[in-house]
Amino acid sequence: MKSFRPMTLSIVLLVITIANTGFAQTGRERSSKKARAAAEQSARAARVFNEIMGTREKSIPRDLLNKAEAVAVFPGVIKAGFIVGGRGGSGVISRRVAGGWSAPAFFDLGGGSIGLQIGAASTDYILLFMNENAVESLLGDKFEIGGEGSAAAGPVGRSASASTDVKLNAQILSYSRSKGAFAGLELKGGVIKPDNEDNSQVYGMTARDILTGANKISMEGMPEGVRVFPLTLTRYSTRK
Repeated sequence: MKSFRPMTLSIVLLVITIANTGFAQTGRERSSKKARAAAEQSARAARVFNEIMGTREKSIPRDLLNKAEAVAVFPGVIKAGFIVGGRGGSGVISRRVAGGWSAPAFFDLGGGSIGLQIGAASTDYILLFMNENAVESLLGDKFEIGGEGSAAAGPVGRSASASTDVKLNAQILSYSRSKGAFAGLELKGGVIKPDNEDNSQVYGMTARDILTGANKISMEGMPEGVRVFPLTLTRYSTRK
């Protein structure tokens, strides 16, 4: 029986080695898949923002964009239901940094609505966070849009920035595009929360770490695939 012990031990070690190799390979595949998904999400958000800013008479006014501390884009949010409906989607948020914009952090957008609804619709949402308090509100477990005085429909067009004080003083300006039409939309009841599973897998950081503090990720330190979103924002708005 003793003569079989070395062979048995070798078999056990071989099985452990194979298992560890399999786990490592699975981890690499998962990481690679997540990196591709992050790049696709950033590219979709960048494309939506480019298309909206490319329509001069109906775009986000540049002076409002220049005042924003952070920009969120949630492409293709689905709103569906019959009588009781809901919406759900995911997107990215970048915060302004010196000379450009931060690495995009990943967030989810959800929320419910009640009314006469049949069918489904896909809508792009763009949110401007106009001050530090608005950005900070994002970084808890979840943030509900539409608290008193906190959000307003964003004005559109080159001359629309001289809109009402309510809009200019709002912490968040919200926009939507559905079926090709782009306009300000008062988005109430929507809930934004960090997707820290994605943030962790892409950056090894939480949304709070990505968007706050002195050690924000440099452009060179970002995964190449996600750079398209902050680079797109930089095309339209930078501060010295």
